[in-house]
Amino acid sequence: MNILFISLGCDKNLVDTEKMLGLLKNDGYLFTDDEESADIVVVNTCCFIGDAKEESINTILEMAELKNTARCRGLIVTGCLAQRYREEVMKEIPEVDACVGTTAYEDISRVIRSVLEGGREMCYRDVNHLPDVRTSRIVTTGGHYAFLKIAEGCDKHCTYCVIPGVRGRYRSVPLERLLGEAKELARAGVKELILVAQETTVYGTDLYGEKSLPRLLRELCRICGIQWIRILYCYPEEITPELIETVKTEDKVCKYLDIPIQHASDRILKRMGRRTDRSQLKSVIETLRRRIPDIVIRTTLICGFPGETKEDHEILMDFVDEMEFERLGVFAYSQEEDTPAAGFADQVDEEVKALRRDEIMELQQEISLEKSETMIGRVMEVMIEGKVADENAYVGRTYMDAPGVDGMVFVNTEELLMSGDFVRVKITGALEYDLIGEMWNESAK
Repeated sequence: MNILFISLGCDKNLVDTEKMLGLLKNDGYLFTDDEESADIVVVNTCCFIGDAKEESINTILEMAELKNTARCRGLIVTGCLAQRYREEVMKEIPEVDACVGTTAYEDISRVIRSVLEGGREMCYRDVNHLPDVRTSRIVTTGGHYAFLKIAEGCDKHCTYCVIPGVRGRYRSVPLERLLGEAKELARAGVKELILVAQETTVYGTDLYGEKSLPRLLRELCRICGIQWIRILYCYPEEITPELIETVKTEDKVCKYLDIPIQHASDRILKRMGRRTDRSQLKSVIETLRRRIPDIVIRTTLICGFPGETKEDHEILMDFVDEMEFERLGVFAYSQEEDTPAAGFADQVDEEVKALRRDEIMELQQEISLEKSETMIGRVMEVMIEGKVADENAYVGRTYMDAPGVDGMVFVNTEELLMSGDFVRVKITGALEYDLIGEMWNESAK
């Protein structure tokens, strides 16, 4: 029985996919990446913003065609779109045999058996249930790095965001479960753990009565085989002195924090339901840079939020120019139904949103190039990701770059390297987002 699995959306969704793959492998299923040979197709979907929703729907429709043209006997939709729009999906796309909610993926094997027997169902658990999958994950990221999802859901209720409704309230994964999963990943060859959640900084508050991310980091650092630990999705108002000290002093923790600030205009931040203002954001960033001089800060921004004026946009531009973030991504605001912001009367024109987004990215491109050029001459530790086809060169990442969202280092060498190898590289050139280097021979200094 061959299963084709398609995972869309964020890295947190990918972890759910990998756990479902592990469950299915444990039950004897085989996997294929060939649409024509798939008996069952599972699409793990996203619906966080409009573009993601559109991609999910288009993928489902494309896979639905297989039931008419190939051997496919079942089409199952999982993830956020299946949670949020289950009735619509089952009604409008009759080729879909089952929808599985975000907290019900533990039941994927049973659902597949039901579909093969001719069943059609919607499988859901309470949105605040915390799945507990003890079978081994199938890591799909190449084996040398993996995402470790430390919590599920969110309690922030930002006015633009559907996550609390789709993923439930914030639930931390117990520490012992995370350590067990991390040790298993390390035994399988994973060298970099990337900690993810809707928000990582409040990890443990619901279980232990206090922010326990520093404790988790210290425990993870003791695991043999893990060389890098990276933290994503840190809310700025939740960053504590203890967390800063842990990032500074633990050698395995990358001096890298992803801090999605979303905006810098106090008026817009308040309308977004965010819990910081411009001065607080500046204070957090300056504190991090003072305490950890080599830190790399990544952030994400939203342009064209309802009510955003030209003045608000200029405030944001000035803030980006002043803060000079090492890494930055920008999204045009997506009007999502069932969110407070969707009902705001002063929606911004789509063309204006795009122009403002492009303006910020042009500014960031200049900042990024300047920062990249300062790296020339430095010797950096690089994790190899793969080989450049038909060239004596490899691509890799430094501690400054998270996979999939940040830049790469192109390493020129005739040596034979493998994905996951750590090598010393002297930076010899710089592009806007990527670096160029050559293998560094310590004895030749």
